[in-house]
Amino acid sequence: MPTKSAGILLHRRNAGRHEVLLVHPGGPFWQNKDNGVWSIPKGLIEDDEDPLTAARREFREETGFPADGEALPLTPCRQSGKKVVYAWAVEGSIDPSEIASNTFSLKWPPRSGRTQEFPEVDRAAWFTFAEAQNKILKGQLPLIVELADIVRVR
Repeated sequence: MPTKSAGILLHRRNAGRHEVLLVHPGGPFWQNKDNGVWSIPKGLIEDDEDPLTAARREFREETGFPADGEALPLTPCRQSGKKVVYAWAVEGSIDPSEIASNTFSLKWPPRSGRTQEFPEVDRAAWFTFAEAQNKILKGQLPLIVELADIVRVR
């Protein structure tokens, strides 16, 4: 059975262009990687949790901000590893320099016997649709394409 996660694709109009907010994963594995590793703020759906509620919870956990606006459902997408991502587009704006992410523990460096805390998200940034297509995980690319199509119609 596939793992299910839920997230929010925050978007805004800024200086005449449309932008989306993406987050960069924290921790030592991702620190020197850029293109193809950014994501929408998302996480696992807990047992008996409504997917939209999970998406809003995860957004707050990974950014420190609420995503309380009207939520437009996007078509679920499949990432590698059989993870299905349920996502909603929410219009809004936050200052990426002010994000506050939850943390996770990891034995690091390997075989050191030490455990360190790392932020789940180490940074966030606004990207145009074209920029986001290069930054986002390949499995989440359909979310960017779908939202771009939706805002062009409006």
